[in-house]
Amino acid sequence: MISVAFAAVVFSLLVSQASAWLPGEHKEIYGRDGTNLFNITRPTGVDSKRWLQASGKIRGVNLGSMFVFEPWIASTEWSNMGCGSYASEFDCVSGLGQTQANTVFQNHWNTWITQDDISQMQSYGLNTIRVPVGYWMMESLVYSNSEHFPQGGFNFLERLCGWASNAGFFIIIDMHGAPGAQVANNADTGQNAPSPGFYVDYQYARAYQFLGWLTNIIHTNNNFRNVGVVGIVNEPVQNSAQTPGLLSDYYPGAYNAIRAAESALNVAANNYVHVQPMNQLWGSGDPNQNMPNQNFMAYDDHRYLKWDSSVAVTQQAYLQDSCHNNRNSDNETPTIVGEFSLSVPDDVQWTSGWEPNGNKNFYTQWFAAQISSYEANTNGWIFWCWKSQLGDYRWSYQDAVTAGVIPNNPQNINWGACNGI
Repeated sequence: MISVAFAAVVFSLLVSQASAWLPGEHKEIYGRDGTNLFNITRPTGVDSKRWLQASGKIRGVNLGSMFVFEPWIASTEWSNMGCGSYASEFDCVSGLGQTQANTVFQNHWNTWITQDDISQMQSYGLNTIRVPVGYWMMESLVYSNSEHFPQGGFNFLERLCGWASNAGFFIIIDMHGAPGAQVANNADTGQNAPSPGFYVDYQYARAYQFLGWLTNIIHTNNNFRNVGVVGIVNEPVQNSAQTPGLLSDYYPGAYNAIRAAESALNVAANNYVHVQPMNQLWGSGDPNQNMPNQNFMAYDDHRYLKWDSSVAVTQQAYLQDSCHNNRNSDNETPTIVGEFSLSVPDDVQWTSGWEPNGNKNFYTQWFAAQISSYEANTNGWIFWCWKSQLGDYRWSYQDAVTAGVIPNNPQNINWGACNGI
């Protein structure tokens, strides 16, 4: 029987491990051959550190429509690819045929987010990127007779993560598109499925394979050395009656798949990646309900007032909610606000009280209110998204900086934006 004192020491170690390797934390990682990837020689002047300096808070952008194309974000690009009449990647690949689709998608991956984009993000004081990917990035998982996705994406993901790691970015890779689609009729799953087909055992099993494969790469490929979080499924259905096994089977199974891949590589516990489900505020239930443990967990919060009918559609109400709505009220730590924007409901977004050009002062204050609240209550924030072709800075960090609504460094926002609200 162990002593109470010894048990207390073990518990203390586990607690300290559970929150390690987020921005501000040192981390090392070793390849299969024993090479210390953290200390690997890099070109002179290139930052290869696995931790982030300055505030220690995550300040980032999503690389929307890079590897999981959402046509509404970039309709011109989508049309130029020959996909204009299709609703999703699945549909476009099916329509164009595999060979032609591979050509147009590889050209898209080569040009949508470039090294210049990474440099610009860095110059804007950002320190994190979140990369949405689909399970079809692991091409052996795709059912060749019934599933249609572009091929060749991994090489571009590897290059992107190498650029970001060299620039010192913290990287989150999120399984945005799950096998069978986790929600219906939404291109952000990679397919415009009529119903969510993800919530069955054999699809969970394919997701586990993907997560294990990705984790192995993160721990053995130097380009992925700054990946610290793996999102295990983006925005599942919020009605638990429609998601059988999500909490009881999938979440613990996903956690175990990631840890098993790390165990097979003899990865030390303090070098684990963080396993990230959606948080309880998302509405799909308590993600911790059946987890084997909560070591190296992180939690994803998405906050879009655009779709929250409980908040009055007024500028004052939006500021008030953003200033006072604690996005860590479910006490899941560390929580990261992985998606938010400056967009407002469709029926008012172009009216005089909300259109972007005449209301820049409001949108400047609203951005400041959101991120100051997120940094006060959570581990940070990631804007959706870096760029778009909407001509609307409310969905584009890059355009919002150009418009002067977001400062060219988050440190320069009005940190008193919530005073008196």
